Amino acid sequence: MTDTRTKLAIEAGFLFQQKGYHGVGLAEVLERAGVPKGSLYHHFPNGKADLALAAAEIAAREVLRIIDASFDEADDYTDGVTTFCYKLAKYFDIHEGKIGCPVSATLHGGPDNAAFREALSGIFARWMDRISDHAQRLGQSPDEASSAAKRLFLSLEGSWTLARARSDSNVIRELPALVC
Repeated sequence: MTDTRTKLAIEAGFLFQQKGYHGVGLAEVLERAGVPKGSLYHHFPNGKADLALAAAEIAAREVLRIIDASFDEADDYTDGVTTFCYKLAKYFDIHEGKIGCPVSATLHGGPDNAAFREALSGIFARWMDRISDHAQRLGQSPDEASSAAKRLFLSLEGSWTLARARSDSNVIRELPALVC
């Protein structure tokens, strides 16, 4: 069973991915989560900003889990990238192409403040570091692995945007051929 704080953050995260930070009202989050208004401010004293940071952190951990699941059984880096991209494309399809990157849509589209920028930068660094760690485990030198992870991440952010614009998850599935 999910606790109220987590439930609010997860539901807000899905809404932020669909509508962006500014397109989501707190009443909508409360309705989707099925919790009373007092719960929001009890768990998130600064309201929407705290909720967005919590939602982004939950999404960040989920992407790290997907990265690990994609690379743990991979025979090589290309195999891991391919599995990762296919998993993300499936996630995109499940949500009918109506969602943005799980953290960019939430934080990058939110208020331009240091807390959001620092959180976003830290999450992206953790993702690239994790991909780089897997690339090294699969035989790449530290420099090659770092470059490969950065190339994948930068390309993935662009492919996600293009996939959403076209409503076509194949853009994400085609990415391994471009970066590996």
